[in-house]
Amino acid sequence: MTDEPITRPLEELDTDTLLDLLPDIPLWVKCPDYERVDWLNKFVADMWPYLDQAICATIRSMTEPMFAEYIGKFQIEAIEFDHLSLGTLPPEIHGLKVCETNENELVLEPAVRWAGNPNIVLVVKLLSLRITIQLVDLQISAVPRVTLKPLVPTIPCFANIVVSLLEKPEVDFGMSILGGDIMAIPGLYHFVQKTIKKQVAILYHWPQTLEIPILDSATVAVKKPVGMLHVKVVRAQRLLKKDILGTSDPYVKLNLTGESLPAKKTIIKKRNLNPEWNEKFKLIVKDPQSQVLQLQVFDWDKVGNHDRLGMQLIPLKLLTPYETKEFNLDLLKHTHINDPHDKKQRGKIAVELTYAPFREESMKLDGPQNSYGRKESGFYKSSESEVFRGAGLLSVMIQGAEDVEGEHHNNPYALVLFRGDTKKTKMIKRTRNPLWNDEFQFMLEEPPLNERIHIEVMSKRAGISFRSKESLGHVDINLNDVVHNGRINHKYHLINSKNGVIHVEIKWTTV
Repeated sequence: MTDEPITRPLEELDTDTLLDLLPDIPLWVKCPDYERVDWLNKFVADMWPYLDQAICATIRSMTEPMFAEYIGKFQIEAIEFDHLSLGTLPPEIHGLKVCETNENELVLEPAVRWAGNPNIVLVVKLLSLRITIQLVDLQISAVPRVTLKPLVPTIPCFANIVVSLLEKPEVDFGMSILGGDIMAIPGLYHFVQKTIKKQVAILYHWPQTLEIPILDSATVAVKKPVGMLHVKVVRAQRLLKKDILGTSDPYVKLNLTGESLPAKKTIIKKRNLNPEWNEKFKLIVKDPQSQVLQLQVFDWDKVGNHDRLGMQLIPLKLLTPYETKEFNLDLLKHTHINDPHDKKQRGKIAVELTYAPFREESMKLDGPQNSYGRKESGFYKSSESEVFRGAGLLSVMIQGAEDVEGEHHNNPYALVLFRGDTKKTKMIKRTRNPLWNDEFQFMLEEPPLNERIHIEVMSKRAGISFRSKESLGHVDINLNDVVHNGRINHKYHLINSKNGVIHVEIKWTTV
């Protein structure tokens, strides 16, 4: 009969003994930020035979062109894998940390350890020699950061996987060449270890990343403003007579295709078939290659529908950025420009157009890329003279709120008040944690320095009630930081709310 092992509680151990034990204790025991993920380890273990084949196939495809560069050099005839398998022992995740950010992403930090039994044998044919190189006793310990971004409403609900290392990984292995362990050579082991850590750090140590595309960019692309169209409606000539007195009361509606925003309108010119407006408008452009400016001239009527006198379309791809172009066009009955039956003269309209693209506050610099695309981010800042002058677009994204609580009901929506203009998000019923993701835009002639934007969370009861509306809290945001930095993304505590928080992203883009 064997003796029972002697056990002692941890509090009885001295410091040195505890430090010896700590490396073997999972992170979810030592650090409360890390979660225990036995289910994930079970998943990886069951999937490992298939992951092994998939990873090895990727390794082969990545290394073939690399090996091909050496064929014919240094008397090398061939380089190929004789065996390539990651073995039967899967890596283990000793804890998983989920990081919360204000961005549209999900950040995971798994603590990975792998003491594997791979069978990796590389054969180099050199003249008449056949040299075998075998990797043995592989051990890896790493803490990668895995970011799923951006989150999109298309399965699997994220477009890319971005991987980087928060610290240099611990990699230990042996290398056998022609049956001999070359790592036994004095000094070589430490040199190889140092070189591997350095090379891996160069490739994937944050802020360098490995980006793996999951969804086609065209599938999840969300059109964002890229520029501003300046429109000057100059005049119209020889318009149709629609009134009883042989005249018309014309005005012009203008809008860009692909937008659901209300059309902009000129003033009405009473009893005038040759009106001059000289009015200026600004329209937000999202795709200058496909969008079209639609101009419609109407005759205003006090009663009933307004008669359309004519229309024209101008594709934005005809414009050169920053160059003003004049158009003097015949008005047509409808969009079928080449309709042979539309021969009636409807007059002309004259407009001046200028397309001004937004400046890029930041740009990505492409570094060396592997098959997935390793990227290194760079940053470019506009000069102060560019930031603090000129027209631009103020974009306000109301993402959501947390712990907003009304005394009588909880059907929250948000109001955005700026320069006398009020925007409103959709209402979400019966919740204290609404997610709106509504974006509003303000076109400004100059940067909003020393100005504030007021955001208030409201609740509205459906139906008739004496207490149909109530405020759930508000916040006033100073826009100086937005102008200086180009963007803020922050959660603000709501004033007059016990625990309420609102998540707001604001951008300032100059032209």
